[in-house]
This record gives sequence, C-alpha cells and structure tokens, in this order.
Amino acid sequence: MSLAHLANDLRLACMRISRRVRFESTQVVAPHQLSVMARLDKTVLTPRALAEIERVSPPSMTRTVATLVERGLVTRQDDPLDGRQVFISLTPEGASLLRETRRQRDAWMASRLKGITADEREVLIKATAILTRVASE
Repeated sequence: MSLAHLANDLRLACMRISRRVRFESTQVVAPHQLSVMARLDKTVLTPRALAEIERVSPPSMTRTVATLVERGLVTRQDDPLDGRQVFISLTPEGASLLRETRRQRDAWMASRLKGITADEREVLIKATAILTRVASE
C-alpha cells in the first residue's frame, strides 16, 4: 500500500470514528464548545490562550466563552494583578458535564472494542502510540 493510500484510508477512518464518538455522547453542547471545556479541565486559561490552542480567532473564542458562561459551564474571573486580563475556568457543572461526556464516549468506544482479538488489541495499542505522536507533531 502506498503512503498516499495509507494516508487517505487512515484520515477517513479517524474522521469516521471522531464523528461517531461525537454523536454517541451527550449533545448538550456543540463539539467546539466541548473542546474548549476539555482545554479547561483542571486548569485556568485566558480567552487569548484558548483561541491560540483551538486555532480560532479571538472574537470567535469570545463568542464561545460567552455562550458557555451564559449556560453556567465556565466562569470568567478578573486577574487580580491586571484588570484588563480575564481567566476562564470550568464551573462544577461544566466539569460534571465534561466527565459524563467522556464517560459516554469511552463506553461507546469500549463497546466497539469488545469483539477484537488479543492480537488486534496489541496492534491498536501500538497504533494509538503512533497516532498520538503523529497528532502532536
């Protein structure tokens, strides 16, 4: 199999799995909103930092954060040292929703993996390490 063919097949498989996982879990928030919430898991970030991490424009992130604040899933806190700066963090409700969504997504994936062989599981363990590395580059 050529590298181009492998790249196409792998890209399609990853996209299909990603799409299925998104729709097999709670549809309380949009995928881009959930992604922002996941970035805030156990940390506090500025809207600008979130925009950079998510690779969106600052105005787009401002709208996303405003929606999440309005829904009570994240909170804004003024920086005590710089009044122009704002920090964004998950609320307890946001953290709970994030945990539940992850639990549902993991359960869906685990249900799909139940039927694979031990050899296939080993292949997936190795592939996961490779894909994680590829995604971080």
